[in-house]
Amino acid sequence: MKRAGPEKARAGLVLAHGRGADAADILGLWQAARLPDVAALAPEAPGHSWWPTSFLAPAAQMEPFVARGVAAMDTAVRQFEAEGIPRSRIWLAGFSQGAGLALETFARQGEGLAGVLAFSGGLIGTGDAGGTADPALYGFADKRFDYPGRRDGAKVWISVHERDPHIPLARAQRSAEVLAGMGATVETAVWPGAGHGMLPRDLDMLRTWLSA
Repeated sequence: MKRAGPEKARAGLVLAHGRGADAADILGLWQAARLPDVAALAPEAPGHSWWPTSFLAPAAQMEPFVARGVAAMDTAVRQFEAEGIPRSRIWLAGFSQGAGLALETFARQGEGLAGVLAFSGGLIGTGDAGGTADPALYGFADKRFDYPGRRDGAKVWISVHERDPHIPLARAQRSAEVLAGMGATVETAVWPGAGHGMLPRDLDMLRTWLSA
């Protein structure tokens, strides 16, 4: 776990890195956002990857890795709480694998948190929904999204390219529907064309929401 920002902060940001990156790398996002009164914590995945396969893979392949990642994110949230930052001022964010992990942590254990920003990501799901392979999900079958509690008052940002090689647009859109159904205020951005990365508006949203 790496930390950046003031010892006594107004708000906290838990950042999850993508595949092949590390905590120091994703902390660069906090630095680029220029949030002097916000502290950031970034857990680090073993081997620089939260899970070894596509996040669309069957639940039996994903769940042990997802549970470990969610626990790491929750540890960071609890550290901020121990520092005196209330849950209502703690945000989650991430890119790619980290975006999926941030969304999944928010859906599973994010009651009371300020919200989550997912840059090129989607929910992982709580189990297999059955059915056949779906071309809209890159040949994987659908998942269940059975999450507990409500997320009223929280804000969610999900961005994705129209043709992202790793994140199906259908899963990003379904993620937005699920979290809106839990009471969160959800905004989505679909960038035109093919790609897998952040755009300037992503950073603008992070800066705007955490500065409010």
